[in-house]
Amino acid sequence: MRLLHTMIRVGNLQRSIDFYTKVLGMTLQRTSENPDYKYSLAFVGYGTNPGHAEIELTYNWGTESYEMGTAYGHIALGVTDAYAACEKIKASGGNVSREAGPVKGGTTVIAFVTDPDGYKIELIQRSEEALGAGLR
Repeated sequence: MRLLHTMIRVGNLQRSIDFYTKVLGMTLQRTSENPDYKYSLAFVGYGTNPGHAEIELTYNWGTESYEMGTAYGHIALGVTDAYAACEKIKASGGNVSREAGPVKGGTTVIAFVTDPDGYKIELIQRSEEALGAGLR
C-alpha cells in the first residue's frame, strides 16, 4: 500500500489553492468539476502521485464553512486490487465500510475502511506500474 492523498473539505476553493500554492509552496497538480454531484476538486502537492502524496481540496458547492470536526475527509492508499485488499482487511478483522466498486460519477474502483477511531481510509485501485515496484 502507498499513501496517495489526504482530502479536506474547504469553503472557498480558490482561497485554499492560493494558501497551499502561495503560502506553502505546493503546486496545483490538477482540478476537476463534477456538476452532477455538485463538487469541485483541486489536488496540490510537492510532486505528483504516486511518487508524492498530495492534498485533495474538495469544495461542495454552496457549502462555505464546516465545523472543525467535520472538515476531515479521508486518507487514501493505493492498492493494485481493491477487491482483494478488502477481503484481506476483513480477514484480518478490519471494518470495510464501503465495498470495492466504481466511484459515483466515475469508473475508478475505490473502497473505504474505517479505523478503530472512526477515521475513513480510502483504497484506490491503481495498476502496479502506477504504484511503483513493490507496492501492493
